[in-house]
Amino acid sequence: MGIRPTHHHAAAHQALRLDRWLASLAKGMDAVVIFGCLVLAVLLYRPAWDLPYALAALLAALLFILFGEIHGLYGFWQGQGFRQRFFRISLLWMLVFFSLLLLAYATKHTAYYSRLTIGSWLVLTPLLLTAWRWLAQRLFRSVVEHTRFLRRAVIWGGGEIGDQLARSLEQSPWLGLSLVQRLPEEGASVKSGSEARTAETIQESLLAGAKRGDFEVLYLLLSATNRAHLVDFLESLADTTVSVYMVPDYFMSSLFHGRWSDVDGIPVVSVYDMPFWGFDGWIKRAEDLILATVFLFFAALPMLLIALGIKLSSPGPVLFKQRRYGLDGKEISVWKFRSMRVCEDSENVPQAKRQDPRVTWFGRVLRRTSLDELPQFINVLQGRMSVVGPRPHAVSHNELYRRQIRGYMLRHKVRPGITGWAQVNGWRGETDHIDKMAKRVEYDLWYIRNWSLWLDLKIVLLTLRYGFTGQNAY
Repeated sequence: MGIRPTHHHAAAHQALRLDRWLASLAKGMDAVVIFGCLVLAVLLYRPAWDLPYALAALLAALLFILFGEIHGLYGFWQGQGFRQRFFRISLLWMLVFFSLLLLAYATKHTAYYSRLTIGSWLVLTPLLLTAWRWLAQRLFRSVVEHTRFLRRAVIWGGGEIGDQLARSLEQSPWLGLSLVQRLPEEGASVKSGSEARTAETIQESLLAGAKRGDFEVLYLLLSATNRAHLVDFLESLADTTVSVYMVPDYFMSSLFHGRWSDVDGIPVVSVYDMPFWGFDGWIKRAEDLILATVFLFFAALPMLLIALGIKLSSPGPVLFKQRRYGLDGKEISVWKFRSMRVCEDSENVPQAKRQDPRVTWFGRVLRRTSLDELPQFINVLQGRMSVVGPRPHAVSHNELYRRQIRGYMLRHKVRPGITGWAQVNGWRGETDHIDKMAKRVEYDLWYIRNWSLWLDLKIVLLTLRYGFTGQNAY
């Protein structure tokens, strides 16, 4: 046919995923620059490079990446001017710098650091952070301008994945592609008021354009409408020099959960996968450690008072440990403050209901305010849980719902969380009907597909504002 299957996935993956890899590269470059600037400042003024300076550089890099993620610094930045980018980076760096100053003041370490060294670091870092972005922009532009020809691309197919692919091509000049035409699916008009076209007429038009040399790249978005006579169409395109890429319909199948990879050159796509690979995994874990440590620091005294209240209000242990499913469906022990007169962890554990007689009067207060969940921050430090993620259910409930709700166990491709997207959207408490649990799973899977550091922080803030009380918590 003249079309190598091993190449079909490459450009689609590149157009859809390259921005994410560039964002990871930008984060790594930022960390290197922040470290390098402090090392240079230390060499200039000859103080000792030791653990406090290394910790300052590490915290600064983590905070800058954190704040940059929140403020969209790692989105598509190539279109920004030098001044605009420098101003934005400088504001973020000042926010990081003053955060470090407050931390040093609180821990009484301000006298340790050289003022000339830290001052040089303050001035030098935003300049170099801006400079490497400017150089990268010029490099991308130079590559595109000096390319012998800018390849013209056509997309055949509509829907959300087509819109996303079109945006990726238009916003990614380093790919060397120019989108010249977007053809709709069968039965849709090319322009408002024009006559609708069949798959056969679209194929004829594309084949004629390919032979005339109107475009060099064709993306076929596979769908039910344009699959008619597709094999014959591809055979006909083998008589041209057009590069053809077939893009699966992610939004009509479980492939939406997956990612492209290869096994010894053979292209494969994961049907189900987890989002926390590489740098994102490190960011997620660092976020958990920082947030859990901060929450436990402020919650230490309230937790002691809660423990005393539990012992005085009813007989039994302070903590209740229940078996739940964690990462990859493995059993973990989740800790909670005991809010009931019984500690049930059997094969059939009834969910808490309104006016449940098992709940103590003090436990009812804890459950209404979600304070019974505080010991789970210790589970986060242990690595069993995350601050944000799908809420874990009792093992018996998992075994029940996994047979009734499609994709239920995909929730366990990430660590379970203390709070989650479903909870801040009102899907918490008793699931007395299968539709309620299905809705919770829908929100959990949306979170897994769309995870970002900003989304996690948004969920934490919404939990702090609304999530400690609710009509469904009892």
